[in-house]
Amino acid sequence: METPDSLAARVPDGALVALPPDNSLPSVELAKALVRRGARALRVVGVPVSGFATDILIGAGCVAELETSAVSLGEAGFAPRFTAALKAGTITLRDATCPAIHTRLQASEKGVPFMPLRGIIGSDILAHRPDWKVIANPFAAGEDPIVLLPALQPDFALFHAVMADEAGNVWVGRRRECATIAHASRAALVTVERVVPGNFLEDERLASGAINATYIEAVAVAERGARPAALLDEYGFDAAYVADYARMARSEAGFREWLDREVLARTAKVAAE
Repeated sequence: METPDSLAARVPDGALVALPPDNSLPSVELAKALVRRGARALRVVGVPVSGFATDILIGAGCVAELETSAVSLGEAGFAPRFTAALKAGTITLRDATCPAIHTRLQASEKGVPFMPLRGIIGSDILAHRPDWKVIANPFAAGEDPIVLLPALQPDFALFHAVMADEAGNVWVGRRRECATIAHASRAALVTVERVVPGNFLEDERLASGAINATYIEAVAVAERGARPAALLDEYGFDAAYVADYARMARSEAGFREWLDREVLARTAKVAAE
């Protein structure tokens, strides 16, 4: 049976990985497993923003490049390890907007090389994204410039779900953006709370919230694998856990202490067993 650590072993150094935000089924346990693996030079896409999982990956030295529209710990403030890495110049930031990231993934999902998007012209972001092209709308009668965004195909989509079925389908409920990430990526690695009998696609109540097993490379059970993020109606946001992290991660020494306690201690425990 797969584990979060065996899923992390499937992700090679330098891979392009897509992570959902803290309010949309992040697999924090899989991010911790990547830290334990010693992953390096990952290129992370925050879909469309980044949070807790991304910050611990950056702090642990796993990330070389980040494309996102924001990195935040919500009520706990700025993401401290992201901020420190950006100031030190140890990561490359590719600035984006939320609609732009979703549009690029949708292009990959549909199998087209690019998609147009409005709302960007006039902003400063175009000056920093030479890969985004402004053209004249070929269907307009008059002047109508529009931005073309290249398709974005991550190597892996990494997220957490409530459950998988014995056929390999994964249920994400109303968080359908995770389906877009899975469809757009070459493979999806998913942690779940549990595996249940049956087939979601044969149940009218569950089919609309399910991602077909065709898009799922592997699943591992990780109870409370999204913690400290909330998981639909399963459990709530752990504000105290995030606040403790934010306090400790303000300094490199504090972050290392947190990492040893919350992530690396498991490696030592497994080795001892």
